[in-house]
Amino acid sequence: MKAALIEAPGKVTVTTVPDPTPGPREVVIDVAACGLCGTDLHILQGEFAPTLPVVPGHEFAGEVVGLGSKVTELKIGDRVAVDPSLYCNECRYCRVGRNNLCDRWQAIGVTVAGGAAEYAVAPVANCVRLPDHVDVQDAALIEPLSCAVRGYDVLNSRLGAHVLIYGSGTMGLMMLELAKRTGASSVDVVDINPERLATAEKLGCSQSALSADELGRPAGWDVVIDATGNAAAIQDGLDRVAKAGTFLQFGVSDYATTATISPYRIYNQEITITGSMAVLHSYERAAELFATGVLDPQVFISHRMPLTEYPQALDQFAAGQGRKIIVLP
Repeated sequence: MKAALIEAPGKVTVTTVPDPTPGPREVVIDVAACGLCGTDLHILQGEFAPTLPVVPGHEFAGEVVGLGSKVTELKIGDRVAVDPSLYCNECRYCRVGRNNLCDRWQAIGVTVAGGAAEYAVAPVANCVRLPDHVDVQDAALIEPLSCAVRGYDVLNSRLGAHVLIYGSGTMGLMMLELAKRTGASSVDVVDINPERLATAEKLGCSQSALSADELGRPAGWDVVIDATGNAAAIQDGLDRVAKAGTFLQFGVSDYATTATISPYRIYNQEITITGSMAVLHSYERAAELFATGVLDPQVFISHRMPLTEYPQALDQFAAGQGRKIIVLP
């Protein structure tokens, strides 16, 4: 079968790899669509994945075309979206319900072969059957949405909060949509990309700007979310949190990225700084939200490209062009 393959840091090709074979509790999926994510760029840079080569793609959906010998929950022809997270269920963090912090954490498309291919294998437990009205190509959006749902679980934000989001790419826009639905009084968005800001405005943010200085809230925001992973944005955002407010590190930074905090200010103003890592007990809820129309795929998906153009799609994504880019095997 054809698949994208990150062979070494900085090197990605589209090549032929062996067809996947399911284990007893696994299914083979004919991939309909696979989304690109910042994590894919980190893998390309040699981060996250413990070993290369690897077939990337952790945001995908498709049709079941093969069943393991002990699979009874799904049948051939079922359309599914796939939670990529793989846990050991044995370590301390798994035992206390924090599986996303698993000591042996793995993920489809990160540490094992993923959905940037014609076919992919997934445990049956990771597959969520899609309702008939959901387009299976659009369902590649469910995985990033599940990360955003996890982010709001961490925030546990109160009604009436004033929210500031750095970044209006896919994840920032998803956080905007969820903020609107969790009772925020205002949701402001900052980005240095005017085209992306225009999408935030289309989705109904309260204000948008190239800099938070333009937004006119000197007392700060109750909730500040970084959805960029960019050091300058993170540093600026830390300084915009209001008293008793919360800063959420949601964007994925390079390993070497650092920021400076003021311990006295954190103590004196009771500021919370927290993070949200991937998916935790949120994938099924995201699938249900997606089925109700919480996101408009036509707004979120800006490019649909063939799998044969995966390297070019990654270049385009890295250049900040468009919103969600998905590849179609």
